[in-house]
Amino acid sequence: MQCTPAVSVNPSSEPGRDIDCDVLIVGGGINGCGIARDLAGRGWRVVLCEKDDLASHTSSSSTKLIHGGLRYLEYYEFSLVRKALQEREVLLKSAPHIMWPLRFVMPHDPSMRPAWMIRIGLFMYDHLARREVLPGSRTVKLRQHAAGAPLKKSYKRGFVYSDGWVDDARLVVLNALDARERGAQVFTRTRCVAAQRGSDGWVATLEGADGSRTVRARAVVNAAGPWAESFLRSVAHSARGETLATKSLRLVKGSHIVVPRVFTHDHAYIFQNPDKRIIFAIPYERDFTLIGTTDIEIEGDDPAGAHITEDEIAYLCTQASRYFEKPIEPADVAWSYSGVRPLLDDDSGDPSAVTRDYLLEPNSEAAPLMSVWGGKITTFRKLAEDAADEVSRMLGDARPAWTDGAFLAGGDLSSWIGKAEKPDTDFERFVAAVQQKRAWLPAALARRLARAYGARLALVLGDAMSMSDMGAEVAPGLHERELRYLQSSEWATTAQDVLWRRSKLGLHYSPAERAAVEAWFDRIKTEGINACN
Repeated sequence: MQCTPAVSVNPSSEPGRDIDCDVLIVGGGINGCGIARDLAGRGWRVVLCEKDDLASHTSSSSTKLIHGGLRYLEYYEFSLVRKALQEREVLLKSAPHIMWPLRFVMPHDPSMRPAWMIRIGLFMYDHLARREVLPGSRTVKLRQHAAGAPLKKSYKRGFVYSDGWVDDARLVVLNALDARERGAQVFTRTRCVAAQRGSDGWVATLEGADGSRTVRARAVVNAAGPWAESFLRSVAHSARGETLATKSLRLVKGSHIVVPRVFTHDHAYIFQNPDKRIIFAIPYERDFTLIGTTDIEIEGDDPAGAHITEDEIAYLCTQASRYFEKPIEPADVAWSYSGVRPLLDDDSGDPSAVTRDYLLEPNSEAAPLMSVWGGKITTFRKLAEDAADEVSRMLGDARPAWTDGAFLAGGDLSSWIGKAEKPDTDFERFVAAVQQKRAWLPAALARRLARAYGARLALVLGDAMSMSDMGAEVAPGLHERELRYLQSSEWATTAQDVLWRRSKLGLHYSPAERAAVEAWFDRIKTEGINACN
């Protein structure tokens, strides 16, 4: 007998029961969830499976920027930069609670690039795509600007330009929520162990902790990210038995460090390095500064084992210390993380020069197969739209695109603030409305919940009318009501899911406080097992 939770994230799909769908998507990162959302919104029956938690790997390990990629101009990636610049404001407007504009300061180091070259690059960056929300670039005197205070006095001039910031892991979850609300079935911690292709459909076996399922799909989308190539070589099988893999990936590790707050203003920095690379230093989680990233090619076919090395930590500290008055030391690192970028192998010798653009590879020799190669978080919506267009075409029914201008889950704040104006000011109006309508919430908690959930805050709070209604405080600012919402509605099954992906509360908690959250999940699992017996 299977025991199901009180609120199931997939109420219509018991283990052991066959599922018929139009499209099976393998991979629960930003591309897979974005495609699931787009296809479900067009009326296709969608199933998505992810072998771990949503955004467990690359999609929660980015530099967390919505950006055009200023440095890609040097590699003549004008099409990619333009596409990404066009997407910035589309995304900022779609979810103002988890994305917001961010101003960047580039201190001028004459030994790196001449000022005229930077001005030309920023002029192109300002004008390659239309801007409505983000201000343009300008030159500043660092000794007269707040951003100059933490820098060495030798840096006297800087350039300021605009991009955006995103909570990357929550962006993935919002896409999955939107997909599910439009009819998609989303299975986490469920591995696709076999996918057999026929002339008119696929038969796939999904295995999870609660058992196995057989999925019959008209088409398959391979959005497995760093595992996209290995999925085609070892899991997906053609009717005749030959390999379906046609591309090779280069797996490039990008590592980041988080240190106690280095500066108090709200700008970020982009630093030029002697090796011609750049790193960012970004305000992070109120009390910290995020510094990254590296570009190191890795070998092997298991990207899950990627981790930061001492050499990478030393590199990031050294490069940041070239600019900051107070040196950054390895001992300052409070947290670090590494992600693996699945980049198409274009025979470039320098990992930093490998294109960040995506390629969609449709294959309709038998039942349709779409493989997603590469990509970056800023262009996920456009990638998903292009992929959904192609899948719809292969299925013989071209259905119209719809996500340009649509809100992500929780992004429509109109019921709280009325008509949207600008993403950053809209969010502040939203926080004010939350504090007015839920005056019993402490200000810091109200802001954190508003940031995480946007208009879905009402679902988190439910009928709570006071702090006592929020249940036990499992860890500082984290109450049982929120944990139960995350468990029942956002696929959270472990403390790691909550502390490091649905939020970054783990960065603020002590080991004992993190252990308390783990103990809560252990207790809930025990209660669930006992309820089945």
